[in-house]
Amino acid sequence: MEMELIKSQLLSKIATSDEHGENSPYFDGWKAYDSDPFHPTQNPHGVIQMGLAENQAVAKFMAKSRGGRVSFDPDRIVMAGGATGANEMLMFCLADPGDAFLIPSPYYAAFDRDLGWRPQVRLLPVTCHSSNNFQITLEALEAAYESARKANIRVKATVFRGPNFLSVSEIIQEMECNRDLIHIVYSLSKDMGLPGFRVGIVYSYNDTVVNVGRKMSSFGLVSSQTQYFLASMLADEEFVDRFLLESARRLASRHESFTKGLEEVGIICLESNAGLFCWMDLRHLLKEPTFEGEMGLWKVIISDVKLNVSPGSSFHCHEPGWFRVCIANMDDETVEVALRRIRLFVREIQKVEVQVKKKN
Repeated sequence: MEMELIKSQLLSKIATSDEHGENSPYFDGWKAYDSDPFHPTQNPHGVIQMGLAENQAVAKFMAKSRGGRVSFDPDRIVMAGGATGANEMLMFCLADPGDAFLIPSPYYAAFDRDLGWRPQVRLLPVTCHSSNNFQITLEALEAAYESARKANIRVKATVFRGPNFLSVSEIIQEMECNRDLIHIVYSLSKDMGLPGFRVGIVYSYNDTVVNVGRKMSSFGLVSSQTQYFLASMLADEEFVDRFLLESARRLASRHESFTKGLEEVGIICLESNAGLFCWMDLRHLLKEPTFEGEMGLWKVIISDVKLNVSPGSSFHCHEPGWFRVCIANMDDETVEVALRRIRLFVREIQKVEVQVKKKN
């Protein structure tokens, strides 16, 4: 009983209530399948699910995307309408309105909407610094937690991001921890380039979160047609292997060419080996080292240089002058056009600076 009480305190009132409306004969068929699923050899007399595609293909793909260093249990996968729906579903499971999550900054700007708007969860940025590539530190985490405690804010969880594509699923294999506290949100949007299919995944090591998440997923289901298509595609292991290798190669090549192009005019990026975007360090181009200076530079880049990049302040970055630029959503020719515009812009600034120095 004591353990059950502790578990219930980790979850939201919604997750621990009995108001989900599934205490009905209508749902008995689903429950029968969950408890006795058909398998052609291991359980040939089990219940056959005729509505949804199996999760095995997705679980195998998640493992492949991690280089086979970790495996995933298909029974712990809950599908949702994109990462946005998956994130919101998890918030409803874990937190009550007014509860808070600690999250290292800079973080994805849409988290304020995805995690906070309807679930009404508060996001408390944990200040990270460029001096260590914006990696979270224990000191920063403790400071953020202590600040929340003094403000009488209940912190329910911390959102972590793995360094250099390292997943928490890999980290916990090397340590002892309470896995009931660990939940993963994953999406096929990035790894497969399929954002329009709206396939998000919650993978939880907590049985209650999995069960409640499946009930909540009814509000943002992935269509059976989409699931069938994806299951068929992901079951083609030869294609998946070739796709992941080629995607990694192209991302690394694009990252290298883009960052080297910026280095020609003295712009460096946050250290990385690949990715869908880069963090450009434009602090030396600010007229003043403030967020007002950052916004001024951003407006010039948008209106004059005609590049849609994102200022770090919109990601709650603690240091003004960092900009996020997406590099994987265009062809090589367009990237080169963007690089030419950036280089021309910087060289014009450098010319003006030289002229000012000569006058002085």
